[in-house]
Amino acid sequence: MLKIKGNLRGELLTLYKEKGIALEGSILKLIDCGSDEELSNYIKEVSEKDREIRKKRLEITKQIQAQNIELKELADKNEEHKKQLEIALKEAEDAKKKIELAKKEVEQDLNILQQKTQNQLVESIVKVSLSIIVGIAITVTIMFFVKEDNQIVESAWSNMFGILLTNSFSIIGTIMGVKYASGGKGMVPVQTCKYKP
Repeated sequence: MLKIKGNLRGELLTLYKEKGIALEGSILKLIDCGSDEELSNYIKEVSEKDREIRKKRLEITKQIQAQNIELKELADKNEEHKKQLEIALKEAEDAKKKIELAKKEVEQDLNILQQKTQNQLVESIVKVSLSIIVGIAITVTIMFFVKEDNQIVESAWSNMFGILLTNSFSIIGTIMGVKYASGGKGMVPVQTCKYKP
């Protein structure tokens, strides 16, 4: 046990009364006041304040620990949300790539279908044109053999075969031109030019 006497005792009491500075901590338990009532009151009062201060410090420490736990949980949740967001972004990117690939396939299929349709249209036009030309040629030929005055029919018949020959070359040239322009893939879609000032 510690005994505080003389000047040290007076300085401790004066420091506490004038400036509010006192001993604190475990040393207070070691002081022997003896019969000194003023020192005994000082130790009791200072010990009580020390307990309150320790209690407040403990509460603050507990609050800080609780806040630290909450902050750690929030950080963990944020990390988990971040990972989920990264996974969602990756899935969205993969879905975008799949959509782009499907779009390209659909465009290719549509292009092939369009070319096939255009080829069928050209084929139909050629067949109908040839049918009309052949039909007229046959009609004129029949008229040539049936009529007695053949001069008009002869000139019409020779003109008809000239026209047939010319139209045949014209149709063949058109088809070859379309094939050449489209690189052998069928007709080329018509593109309009937009005026840009």
